[in-house]
Amino acid sequence: MALDGTRDIEALIEMMARLPGLGPRSARRAVLQMIRKRGQLLAPLAEQMSKVAATARECLRCGNVCTSDLCEICLSDKRATGEICVVQDVGDLWAMERGGAFAGRYHVLGGTLSALDDIGPEDLRIPQLVTRVREEGVSEVILALNATVDGQTTAHYIADQLEGQVRLTSLAQGVPIGGELDYLDDGTISAALRARKSI
Repeated sequence: MALDGTRDIEALIEMMARLPGLGPRSARRAVLQMIRKRGQLLAPLAEQMSKVAATARECLRCGNVCTSDLCEICLSDKRATGEICVVQDVGDLWAMERGGAFAGRYHVLGGTLSALDDIGPEDLRIPQLVTRVREEGVSEVILALNATVDGQTTAHYIADQLEGQVRLTSLAQGVPIGGELDYLDDGTISAALRARKSI
């Protein structure tokens, strides 16, 4: 039970512990470190969090997180390649951007279809994707969804919706660079074998 003098600190620790990757111990260490370095960490972090809380929003076109109506990717003429890469969430978009291999635009679905969780097409940004393909002169849609049952179900649904309208592709699946066969699961090995190519 928190003492009156530490109640606010305990509340901060509890809130931090809700973040992905942080448990109660990690949150406690992080909060104590921020308090120790109040001027360098805590005050600037609180100020930045306040700014983000006031300005962060979804890009109206692609669903990325930004601080204006359209994100920098959607506003960039250089990214108007006619290619749209469809991802499950913003974290996936940022992962693709870190790789630096894709120069087109994105479309964030906001999840995947899931009968168990009662998530249907109208709960995701699939209708907006269909509209974008029709209105933006898109030449290719790349389905970069997770290799899970829900991800693949979503990819098949989108492919059905866009059939005949645009070229549809998906990311290759299989052995990662630097991967050793002995450490891979059976599904990854099977996918890699089906996606084999000439050398």
